[in-house]
Amino acid sequence: MKFFHLSDLHIGLKLMNHDLAEDQDHILREIVELAEARQPDAVVIAGDIYDKAIPSADAVSRFDRFVTNLSQSVPKAEIMMISGNHDSAERVNVFRQVLARQHIHMIGRPPELPGEWIAKVTLTDAYGPVNFYLLPFVKPSMVKLITGTDKDGNNFSYDEAVHRLIMREELSEQERNVLVSHQFYLSTGKDDTIERSPSEMVTVGNIDSVQGDILNRFDYAALGHIHKAQRLNGKDCYRYCGTPIACSFGEEGQVKGVIEVELKEKGEVVTTVLPLKPLRQVRTIKDTLENVLAQKSEDYVSITLTDAENHLAVDVRDRLEVCFPNLLHVGRESREEANYQLEQERAVQLSPFALCKDFLQDLDGEEENLLASIINEVQEAEK
Repeated sequence: MKFFHLSDLHIGLKLMNHDLAEDQDHILREIVELAEARQPDAVVIAGDIYDKAIPSADAVSRFDRFVTNLSQSVPKAEIMMISGNHDSAERVNVFRQVLARQHIHMIGRPPELPGEWIAKVTLTDAYGPVNFYLLPFVKPSMVKLITGTDKDGNNFSYDEAVHRLIMREELSEQERNVLVSHQFYLSTGKDDTIERSPSEMVTVGNIDSVQGDILNRFDYAALGHIHKAQRLNGKDCYRYCGTPIACSFGEEGQVKGVIEVELKEKGEVVTTVLPLKPLRQVRTIKDTLENVLAQKSEDYVSITLTDAENHLAVDVRDRLEVCFPNLLHVGRESREEANYQLEQERAVQLSPFALCKDFLQDLDGEEENLLASIINEVQEAEK
């Protein structure tokens, strides 16, 4: 059994207010070409299909072309996708039964009632069945009728809710099982092993985190949500595949690709990263104007000039744009400004929660929890 693992397409994304339509069309065509060449038995997209819950008409058309071209290139494959935290669960879930008959499985909502279960698609090869469990992005409030609440009637944590939701599934230990999920899973007992990108939504105190021990029930976990490709629990079979193109300058230098997964006999998993070549890279350059101008590029660039004598030149941006047609940002730095900027730079590095704590001061534990809840609610609304 061979399948592709993708996630976090973020169709409709803008980079510093620059439309990435051309870049996304290019990378989606690359994915289709890879699928046509490799002919996987399935293609899995682990959430964040769109960048916004209400995507533009152009973004919907782009996704429509992608799925149409993909299904034509691999007519025998099952195409499976789930909603992520950026998607509208209801929109992804629409026409679910009709699309399933066309070998396209779009699962927008997790099980919410006691009689419902995680959506499952079963494929068969020479070694027997492979069960794909398709679990969209979950908040504890969505599944509380299934998972229950604590003794005070409060929702369980993300970790407890997701564990309870997955543990109620009766997995056959003799068969191969794959989890497709869009959550913030952590390597067991190691909170600092998963690297998050600036373009991802980060909750205060990582309250959305789920311990990765629950993944041990599966032969492979096709994970979405984290933008940098990386392994979980140090194993090739539990992986974030990352975004197909950079979503922020914080992803500069990351190698993007599609993970091709081969499931052989029970317990035998082989993964291969198929590199993707973006139309343009993202680059940050910090140097004098003269040195910067010598580094012509078609890439998306963010430039910081370090020589004070060129700060006031009226034609600086015009000169830069001749060399960098996709210039997105120009900043300036000088020795005179360095000390003045120290506090400002410190403030930028602090999270909203840390900034508020620093301003309010002397908060007790209950007040800190209330502040964290308010900030998370605001960030979710802004999304």
